[in-house]
Amino acid sequence: MTTTLAGSVVPRPAVKAKRVFVPLAVLAAVMAFVGFWPTYFGPVLAGTDRHGLLIHLHAAVFVTWLALFTAQAALAATGRIAQHIRLGPWLFAFGVLLILMGLAVAFGRFGEEVVAGNLATAQGKLFAPLRDMIVFTPFLAAGWIYRRRPEIHKRCMLVATTILLVAAVSRMKFLGTPPPNPLYLLAWPLPIYIAMVHDYAAKRLTHPVYVIGVLAMVGMRLVAPLRGTQTWLDLTAWLATLYH
Repeated sequence: MTTTLAGSVVPRPAVKAKRVFVPLAVLAAVMAFVGFWPTYFGPVLAGTDRHGLLIHLHAAVFVTWLALFTAQAALAATGRIAQHIRLGPWLFAFGVLLILMGLAVAFGRFGEEVVAGNLATAQGKLFAPLRDMIVFTPFLAAGWIYRRRPEIHKRCMLVATTILLVAAVSRMKFLGTPPPNPLYLLAWPLPIYIAMVHDYAAKRLTHPVYVIGVLAMVGMRLVAPLRGTQTWLDLTAWLATLYH
């Protein structure tokens, strides 16, 4: 609260609470670059990268998403709400593009392995990206549905962006190869954990969106063994016949 010269009390804009999302957005970007540095960003900068055009487009879309998310957080944190709202539909349209690009890469790589005669490899590689897009999509949709309720909207968007870090964390060799689930689930939802601590320190509560987000991420790890079930193998074996 602030007091004017006339003695009246007016509310102070709640900007400080919003500013936590800017460093969290930056943290998400740093995690993405750390995870993908050895296999993508490093080779690209060194001129030794051999990935195809589709992978480069996918990387460009992902990096642009992180940039737009950070820009949106910065606009909200500095009180430029009108600009934040104007950019919002473009961000969500870009989120749809991200989903389509993720699916295109998943099925493109699946097809490449099938054509090369590596059906087992193709079946294993398809599961994770499909799972990731299936879980990312409802949080993106919730962010759009609750766009006029900032307390829910911004948390949905943070959870959605953190979910996208799954592939980057999987490539962090210093966590282990493969990383054990407890360590993985300590590192991957880190932006959400920090946000939860911030919420509790400021309001003495843990927002349900964060709880749902963490549970969804735990579920994503727990369903990983399904890629070895006969149902999945039969389904993807049928799908492989479409590539011949």
